[in-house]
Parts: sequence; structure tokens; C-alpha cells
Amino acid sequence: MILISNDQEQVACSESMLAFCEQTLSRALELLEVPNDAEVSVIFVSDESIRALNREYRGIDEPTDVLSFPQLEGEELLDIENVLILGDIVVSMERAVSQAEAYGHSLERELAFLLVHGLLHLLGYDHDAEFEGEMRDKQEAILQELGIQR
Repeated sequence: MILISNDQEQVACSESMLAFCEQTLSRALELLEVPNDAEVSVIFVSDESIRALNREYRGIDEPTDVLSFPQLEGEELLDIENVLILGDIVVSMERAVSQAEAYGHSLERELAFLLVHGLLHLLGYDHDAEFEGEMRDKQEAILQELGIQR
């Protein structure tokens, strides 16, 4: 189950954009062979909100594009009433718009990238040297399978 909430007013989020985001994550979960009963929450926020979260949880006092808050306990996923709760993906919509413009692609493509990136973090992938290449390769393979090109 994909739960999406829009907690910002800076960037308009149409129903079709929200549906695209839900479909992107649903398909990515399938491609990653995550069970159908998995739950992911997505929250769209402002730069100001993500900056506060980044400061509180990472000690970095600046906005970022995406933060992931996994519900992992060691190697075990949180399982409540037969639902695997993977965690929350928080996306700055202002940052997504500015990055889409900077990279010369659509907002949808940027959101797909950020959501897949965030999902991989929920599943335990990280930027350390051991997993960076594997994470990048998996991310690109998923986006390619979804028909989303750079």
C-alpha cells in the first residue's frame, strides 16, 4: 500500500501526478520483489520543512531533495497485522522542481528518481562505498524498466 500526503503549498500536485507517484512506487516494489502487503508512506513537503527534518535527524542545516525514514529493526521489517511497514519517504517539492529544471527533464521524471532512491534507502541500501554502485545500478535498472530515461 502506498500512502501519499501533500503537506506543502508551494508546488501544485495534481491527481494525475499523485497517481503517477503511486504507480511508480508500486511497480518499483514489484521489481524489487517486495511482498504485496508492504506499506510505504510518501510526504511532499516544503524546503523549510525538509530543512528542519534534515537538521534534526542528520545534523545538516540545509534543505535536501529526499529523506527516508526506514522502519527497520536490524534486519527485520516492522510487521503489523500482516503488513510490512517499510517507512516514510519525505520529498521536498520545491527541490524536485528546481532539480528537474536544472537537469532539463520533467518533474515526473525527477519525482520517479527521488521516490525510487528513497525506497532503496527504506530497504537498507546506503551511500557507503560498499553499496553505492549496487544502489545506483538498481535505481537505474528500475527507472529503465519503468520507461523513465534521463
